[in-house]
Amino acid sequence: MTYRDVASKQVLIWACTAVAARMPVAMAPLALVFLVRERPGGYTLGATLAAAYVLGEIIAAPVLGMRLDPARGRCHLALGLAGGAVGFTGLGVLAGAHPLVLGAFAFLAGAAPAAAAGGQRALLTSLVPERAVAQALSAESMLMSGVWAVSPVAVAGLALGVAPRLPLLLAAALMASSIAGHWLLPAGWGKGEEEGEAGRPKRRVLIRAWPVYVTGAASLTLLGLAELTLPALLEQRGIGVGWSGPMLAGMATGAGLGAFVYGLRSWPGRLRARSVVLMCGMSAFVALAALIPGAAGIAVALVLAGTLQSGALITRNLSLREALPPGALAAGYSVMYAAAGAGYAATGSLAGGLLQVVAPSTAMVAGVVLTLLLTALGWWGEVRRARSNTAEVLGVDVVRGACAEGAPIAGGGDT
Repeated sequence: MTYRDVASKQVLIWACTAVAARMPVAMAPLALVFLVRERPGGYTLGATLAAAYVLGEIIAAPVLGMRLDPARGRCHLALGLAGGAVGFTGLGVLAGAHPLVLGAFAFLAGAAPAAAAGGQRALLTSLVPERAVAQALSAESMLMSGVWAVSPVAVAGLALGVAPRLPLLLAAALMASSIAGHWLLPAGWGKGEEEGEAGRPKRRVLIRAWPVYVTGAASLTLLGLAELTLPALLEQRGIGVGWSGPMLAGMATGAGLGAFVYGLRSWPGRLRARSVVLMCGMSAFVALAALIPGAAGIAVALVLAGTLQSGALITRNLSLREALPPGALAAGYSVMYAAAGAGYAATGSLAGGLLQVVAPSTAMVAGVVLTLLLTALGWWGEVRRARSNTAEVLGVDVVRGACAEGAPIAGGGDT
């Protein structure tokens, strides 16, 4: 069980395809701000376009994820990525159009490929042996950490150095190229099925996994709050706001390192217990970042928080594999993607509201408290679901045992 089990030509093709599909997602919010910032009220319009993009993701991810067919996933993903490429192309070509037109293209760019991340993750885990799934998810997390670290730099450089529309045209080209990459990969990641285990409808199976979504969204919500309040926190401490960029880059680097370490070995304990430990550790480091007065201490705390956060997300993805049948995994990943997006969007509103009435450090600590409450809720839900599953299994065994009694012998029951 090492990273050697993940190293293959198919996984390499998948990695190139995933980078091409997901870098536009990482580029989009900042690229939309740069696209219209020189208009009157440009920053407000840019934030509105970014909100339309995120709203498209949140709405479409569960809807499209439910429709993904494991046997023909490639066609579904290709159609979604093509729609996303059209949305980004419209934004780049029609940069001077009416805000409503730009908003419609932004919504399309976010909504059309919203199920791609879930489908690609399900495809990745089908390309490796079962024993190497944790390593595959760790490799994916490292890859995406790199994408999210590079994307803002690329957007700022292209928009300021060449043209504001260029990042969006590049996003369109990348997303279109990812469609070609999928034709070098398997057509799907399993047998087509419309229902989950024991004949339950897929929707009901997905709803039963709600504790995993809650905990997964909580981790992104906490770090989202840390990111959004960091500039104000540095100003409160008398530290140059310009240090926020390097600190966030360090947090992304820590996330990549944490993902690598997580995949090096198997870890003790149940997944839900492991998740609680990682979430509590991450919360502690974010709280330290809020309370430490020095820049070096804040930077170290954020790096350590990012390191634990990547492990928490990998654990959540593994928990989802335990909670859902194979045919519903891509839909489950898409629902968790939507939950994380909704949590991050809510974080922006929460941060804005808190910073109006409390100090930045207090706002960050409030986010920690909220995260711990959500973590406790998710853990309770997983324990309850595990007990329910155990009771169902015991009930089935009792019924099977009664039915297994042999035919009566000489008028009596089979002893």
